[in-house]
Amino acid sequence: MIDGALLLDKPLGLSSNAALQNAKRLYGAAKAGHAGTLDPLASGLLMVLFGEATKFAGPLLDADKEYLAALKLGQRTSTGDAEGAVLQSRDVSFSQETLAAVLERFRGEIEQVPPMHSALKHKGTPLYRLARRGEEVERAPRRVRISLLEVTQHDGEGLVLRVVCSKGTYIRVLAEDIGEALGCGAHLGGLRRTASGRFRIEQAATLEALADAEERRRRLLPLPALLGDLPRAELGAAEEARLRQGQTLKISGLHPGLCAVVRPDGAVIGLGSADEAGLKPLRLTQTAENHLKSAPHAKRE
Repeated sequence: MIDGALLLDKPLGLSSNAALQNAKRLYGAAKAGHAGTLDPLASGLLMVLFGEATKFAGPLLDADKEYLAALKLGQRTSTGDAEGAVLQSRDVSFSQETLAAVLERFRGEIEQVPPMHSALKHKGTPLYRLARRGEEVERAPRRVRISLLEVTQHDGEGLVLRVVCSKGTYIRVLAEDIGEALGCGAHLGGLRRTASGRFRIEQAATLEALADAEERRRRLLPLPALLGDLPRAELGAAEEARLRQGQTLKISGLHPGLCAVVRPDGAVIGLGSADEAGLKPLRLTQTAENHLKSAPHAKRE
């Protein structure tokens, strides 16, 4: 049984599921998942989770993501990216002052209308299937957060942006909206995910590199590495048994919200939720044989 995570540099042209299946086969894992889909036309950091690590997908999915987004200015396409047919072409003419002002409008909390070419569902049918049939339905806008938006390259009709954003942000919609605000239109010409939470693309391995057994062993992250800066609650054997039975534990000093639950030796028990009532189980591992570095723990009553 393999329990752990892999930081994979997904190549262009491969779906997230295909990349996941390749990694699963290489590791001989019985169970695998990932923390955040990348389209085939996007490359970069894909977090692959094996075994018990799949139970930690929630916090990883919730983490902010960082991208390098290449915008093709002057062209609007049917899909918002390079796969679609060009619907409209316009001249590209704006000043650096205009560009700076437009980007400022998209920083912070903004509203986005999800694209028709997405996996969101309308009455049980994915929007992309409706789009392929030439249908369009009304979509409610969503609030997302753009923490960072800066130009890394601007050359004629090409514009590369570094974006740090909250989960649920559609970068192709951001590209289209920025293009419209600039008055020339745009579509997403290329996308690379460079970070997910505290994990960065520089830490990732390619599928080619993982063909080497020693590289596979070295690249596998243990469960404790997924806990990050979550508050910790340390439980003794009796408390762990009660938590595994679904009981709420009276523990003082815990920060309300998501909490990492560990044994005295640092082994990972799982995730819990803390509130005024105490610590409640959320996702618990079947085994707790991975170890954490020492960290401050909550005080028991």
